[in-house]
Amino acid sequence: MAQDEPTGVLPDHALERLVASGALTAAAPIAPDQIQPASLDLRLGPWAARLRASFLAGRGHRVEDRLADFQMHRMDLTQGAVLEKGCVYLVPLMERVRLPAGLEGVANAKSSTGRLDLLTRLVTDDGTEFDRLPEGYDGPLFAEICPRSFSVLVRPGMRLNQLRLKGAGAPLDDAELAALHAREGLVDGEALIDGGLGFSVDLSGAGLVGWRARPHAGVVDLDRIGAYPARDFWDPLEAEAGRLILDPGAFYILVSREAVAIPATHAAEMSPYLAMVGEFRVHYAGFFDPGFGIGAEGRGARGVLEVRCHEAPFALEHGQSVGRLVYERMASPPRRLYGAGIASNYQGQGLKLAKQFRA
Repeated sequence: MAQDEPTGVLPDHALERLVASGALTAAAPIAPDQIQPASLDLRLGPWAARLRASFLAGRGHRVEDRLADFQMHRMDLTQGAVLEKGCVYLVPLMERVRLPAGLEGVANAKSSTGRLDLLTRLVTDDGTEFDRLPEGYDGPLFAEICPRSFSVLVRPGMRLNQLRLKGAGAPLDDAELAALHAREGLVDGEALIDGGLGFSVDLSGAGLVGWRARPHAGVVDLDRIGAYPARDFWDPLEAEAGRLILDPGAFYILVSREAVAIPATHAAEMSPYLAMVGEFRVHYAGFFDPGFGIGAEGRGARGVLEVRCHEAPFALEHGQSVGRLVYERMASPPRRLYGAGIASNYQGQGLKLAKQFRA
């Protein structure tokens, strides 16, 4: 790696410099509040193509050139349009990137997107993987969107996913993570460190321990904050003796037993454990910004778990390991931390649904 190449995850002020240099451009000017402490919010463009199947462009191919193979029809989003549950759509994003040498990108759904069970993945020209931008990528960005539990009303400019840029040497190995925990206290209680900071599910309460998406709910307008009664879309759940039976195909909102903190010098990404631990997947929305869990409410915030059960019913037990946080070093601390001077809907969170619902 050359000495002038970046290391670690780029903070907000470095992203601002990329905007100023023209490495990050957009069809409409990039707004200051799109730039988060360690990521850039991406905005939906003016149309959506209904697809008969999800696809990747593949090496040597442009997304636009492959659309003819998969597009069923195209919808104008400018007056708002419904993306229907169970269907797959492709939407051009307003942003375009020209990555400098030494930088690669990774995308993920925003927190509210994941809590709505709204599978959203980044698609690129020449792409052989979702949610990945190779070093030197120069081209447009697209979002593949598949509503899994609720149909949603979307408009241009809505922000469903986000992009994190980083240089080499960002992830911490287990020894580095243990040293960081010793200095910063990343989790309350004992830290389980194995390929990241392990976390488990909290099913200990006598009352509400989670929510299960209702199978025949209405449409969610993503712009309407706190507009929908939770029980019109979700069934509340109680555990029996610290156990919850997950139904195949169902989607759940649960919460971690551990309260975690992300210091200003680091960012993190939630990664599910391997499938061998059970018939479920945890968490679509994986980015945790510097400052998460550090604020006036005290140190540590619990992670919300977006859980989908697969082929067989599965008994999830209180304290069962369900995932891990992979910590990465920042290239430098951001100017603003999560929850400090920016709109952070989930700072100090417990068991919390997406911001469109009121409990």
